[in-house]
Amino acid sequence: MKLSDVVIVGNFSDDPFAIDVAFAVGQSVDVSDLISLKTFANGEFCPRFISDERDFTNIGQHLSGKTVVIVSTSNRLVSRQNLAMRTFLIARAAKENGAEKVMLVEPDLYYSAQDRGPSPALGATVHQRDSADLKKFDGQPFTAKLYAEMLRLSGVDAVMTVHNHSFGVQTMFSEVFKDEFYNLIPYDIYLHYLKSSDIVGFGDRGERLALCAPDEGARDFVEAMFSQLDLPDARFVLLDKERTGEREVEISLHRDSPCDLKDLKDRDLVLFDDMVRTGSTVVKSCEFLLSGRPRRVIFGVSHFYASDEGREKMASGAISEILTLNTMPTVLNRDEQGRLRRKMVVLKIEQWLGHNLGRILGLGSCSDGSAYKIDMSSKNPRFRRKIWTSDELKTL
Repeated sequence: MKLSDVVIVGNFSDDPFAIDVAFAVGQSVDVSDLISLKTFANGEFCPRFISDERDFTNIGQHLSGKTVVIVSTSNRLVSRQNLAMRTFLIARAAKENGAEKVMLVEPDLYYSAQDRGPSPALGATVHQRDSADLKKFDGQPFTAKLYAEMLRLSGVDAVMTVHNHSFGVQTMFSEVFKDEFYNLIPYDIYLHYLKSSDIVGFGDRGERLALCAPDEGARDFVEAMFSQLDLPDARFVLLDKERTGEREVEISLHRDSPCDLKDLKDRDLVLFDDMVRTGSTVVKSCEFLLSGRPRRVIFGVSHFYASDEGREKMASGAISEILTLNTMPTVLNRDEQGRLRRKMVVLKIEQWLGHNLGRILGLGSCSDGSAYKIDMSSKNPRFRRKIWTSDELKTL
C-alpha cells in the first residue's frame, strides 16, 4: 500500500492526537482539509469528506481504493457516546464514497467495562461464571458486543487499540473483525523508559527492582514485562483482591506470588495495571505493599481516567510517582492532573501508534521506531528537559 492511498482523520475538529498520529505516519495534508465535521441546526452530526467542488466526474467515488483511518480519543468537550456515533457516521460516509477499507484507531476502546452480560452465553471468560458474577450484569446489555457489531455495520473493517485487558472484549472483537483486531501492548515503551530514565534504580542485575501485578487480570502483562527486563535479581510479586463493595476491596498476597513482601525491602517497586478509575484499589494495593518496606512505589498505568475522586485518592503518599500513557489525552492538561502533576509522568504515544499503524497497513517504517515523547510538569522533582537524538530514537 502507498501512503497516498491512506486518509487519516479524527472524529472531532482539530484533534491534536489524530493530527500527531497522521504526521507520524507521514500524512502531509492537514486533517481539517480532508474532512468537514459539521453539525446541523437541530444538533445532528453530519461529516463530509472534502472533494473538489468543481469535479462532477467522480461523484461518490473520490475515496475509491483508499483506506480511511479514524482516530478517536476521548475529551472533555464531546462525550464518548457522541464520539462513538461520530465514528459510525464517518465510517459510513467513507464507505458510501468508495473507500476500500475503514480502520478505527481507538487507544482506549469504548465500552470495555461492559464486557459480558447476565447469562453465560453473553461474554467469554477465562473462568466459569458463578451466579454472583452473572448478577453484577443483571438488567444490563452486553455493550462491548453491541459496540463491535455497530462498528462493523457502519463500515469499520479493522480496529486498533492499546492494552485492552478484557478477555471478553478481545474475544468479541476478534470474532467480529477476525484477524483485523489489533490490541497493541506497549511493552517496548515501558521497558525503554524504565531502563533509560531515572524513575527507578535497579542495579546491574536488578537487585534493587521489583514489579507487581495487582491481580490475576494484570498477571500476564506484568510477567511479560518482568521477563523482557532480563534482570536476574529483580523480583515479581502478585497480589490478590476481593471486592466487598463498589469501592471497597481487600488486598492480600496471592498464594502463587513468586516472592513475599519481605523481599521488597529497599527496592524500587513498580505496580502496573491497564487502567485506573477511582484509585481505590491502587492506593490500597500500594499501602499494602509498603509493609514490605520498599524504597519507593511507582504506579504505571496505560489508561488514566483523571476523575476528581481518583486525583484526590492518588495524591496519597503511598504512591511515589505515577507513570501513564496519553491514551486519554486530557491527562496532559495540568488542571486535569491537579495535585498529581507533582508526581506524574506522561509518555506520549502518537509516534509509536503511527509506527504500528504504518506496519499494519504495509507502509513500512514511517516513524522513528517505537519513539515516544515525555511530558513531565516542572513541579515534578525529576523534571528535566530530555532531547532525544536521532540515534537514540532508532534504539527505541
